[in-house]
Amino acid sequence: MRILNFGSLNIDFVYAVDHIVQPGETISSSALTIFCGGKGLNQSIALARAGATVFHAGMVGPDGDILLDACAENNVDTSFVKRVPERSGNAIIQVGADGQNSIVLFGGANRQNTPEFVDEVLEQFGDDDLVLLQNEINHIDRIIDQAASRGMRIALNPAPFDSNLNGCELSKVSLFIMNEVEGEQISGESTPETILGSMRERYPEAEVVLTLGGDGASYQGRGEIVTQPIFPVKVVDTTAAGDTFTGYFLAASMENLPPAQCMRLAALASSITVSRQGATPSIPRRDEVEARQ
Repeated sequence: MRILNFGSLNIDFVYAVDHIVQPGETISSSALTIFCGGKGLNQSIALARAGATVFHAGMVGPDGDILLDACAENNVDTSFVKRVPERSGNAIIQVGADGQNSIVLFGGANRQNTPEFVDEVLEQFGDDDLVLLQNEINHIDRIIDQAASRGMRIALNPAPFDSNLNGCELSKVSLFIMNEVEGEQISGESTPETILGSMRERYPEAEVVLTLGGDGASYQGRGEIVTQPIFPVKVVDTTAAGDTFTGYFLAASMENLPPAQCMRLAALASSITVSRQGATPSIPRRDEVEARQ
C-alpha cells in the first residue's frame, strides 16, 4: 500500500511574541524565523521520518525551491508536485511565551489545483493505496470522489474546517484525524464522548482519531476505543504537533500495528515536537521516538 498526501506546502513566517495579539492591539516580536510548513508538508515529513514511503501531490510557486528541497532532504517523493506562477502558500504564525500559536494562512499556489491535475495524479494510484487530505487546498471534494472510485482508502484531517467540507461526501472517508475543535465543527457536539458518538452514528465504517491537547487523544474503530494520555514535556511551540501525530499514527497503522501502539507512538512523537521550535524542523525521526519508549 502506497501513501499519497495531496496537500499544502507553505513557507512559514514565525514571530516570537510575549502573547498572541488581541484585536486592536499592536505588539513587537522578539524574533522572526522562516520555516517550511503547511499541514500537507508537515504530515508528509512526519510520515517519512516515521519510516513510511510517501508521495506528495500539490502546487508550489516560483519561490517553491525551499519546499521541494525540504521534501528531497526527507525522502518525500515530489513527482506529483507542480510549479505554477502563483506565489507559494504561506503562513504568518505567532508563537507566545507559553508555546501556544495563532496562524493566518495565505493559500497561494495551494489553491491552484485543477480537476485535470487531480485526475492526472490519482490515475497513478488505485486499490489498497491511501490518500491523505487536509483542507488547505482546493478541490477536496473531487479528490475524495475520484480516490473512492479507484478503491483508495481516504484519511482526512478536516483542518482548517470551513464550508468547503460541506460539499464533500464524507461517508467515503475511511479515517478521520481531528482535534476537538474540528470534532465539534464536524459533529455539532462539544464533548469527546458525544463527538465520538456522533461520528460513530454518522460514519459507522470510519475510524476516528480525536486529539484533545493536554487531555491526550482517543481512537475509535475496529470495534474498540483506545485512550492515550500525553507525555508531559516543557512546551516550546505547538506548531506541527497535530501533524506529527497524524503522520506517526498513519505510518504505524500502515505497518499493521494495533491501534493502541499507533496511538502511543504518535503521542510520543508529538511530545518531542512541542518541545522544539518550528514546524518541519521540530518533527522527530523514528529512532529518536522509539528511544523514548
